[in-house]
Amino acid sequence: MTNTIQSIALEKLIAHPDNPNRQSRANFAKLVRNIERAGRYEPLIVRRHPQRPDCFEIINGEHRCRALAKLGYKQTDCVVWDVDDEQAEVLLATLNRLCGSDELSKKLILLKRLNKRTEPTELAKILPQTAKQIERLVNLKRPSTPAVRAAKSFANPMVFFVTDEQQETIETALSLAKESRSEKTKASRRAAALAQIAGHFLNHSKFNSRT
Repeated sequence: MTNTIQSIALEKLIAHPDNPNRQSRANFAKLVRNIERAGRYEPLIVRRHPQRPDCFEIINGEHRCRALAKLGYKQTDCVVWDVDDEQAEVLLATLNRLCGSDELSKKLILLKRLNKRTEPTELAKILPQTAKQIERLVNLKRPSTPAVRAAKSFANPMVFFVTDEQQETIETALSLAKESRSEKTKASRRAAALAQIAGHFLNHSKFNSRT
């Protein structure tokens, strides 16, 4: 595979019609702000267009291309890969998905350092998290020594991030779930409600699979 870097006019870059990656309006706005603020971005990955010799087809970086156009850029650096249709399709299916996950302890350290210089409301304009999520993460406390409890009583932490719309849906579902009176804390009651919703979904799915 031959790789070269070229500065290519945006008007000659064409999105691949089968690119499955989509970005929310909020995250696209953050991408635009990041590029505008830093003036830096990853080069796009493209190949020579199979039907239009004077153009290039975007394999990775369609949203970056749109963000650059929105900011008034006329050209952008691209890594030109010499790949055929089959290789291009494999790359489309993998480049945006073969990524790691954040290590929570290092993520917290990074966010706390950023928060010392910048308010959560401003950070939320360029980071994937909302201002509320950033505030919760930077204020997250961990016990210095593990609590002495029976092994079976340990709770398993689950950390994931959701959009504002997803959070509203989840909060509504949790409020409608039957609250467990046996749970003493709000966190444990919400966990029980979430498990109840998941159980209902699984039972419903099993019923549908039999019919």
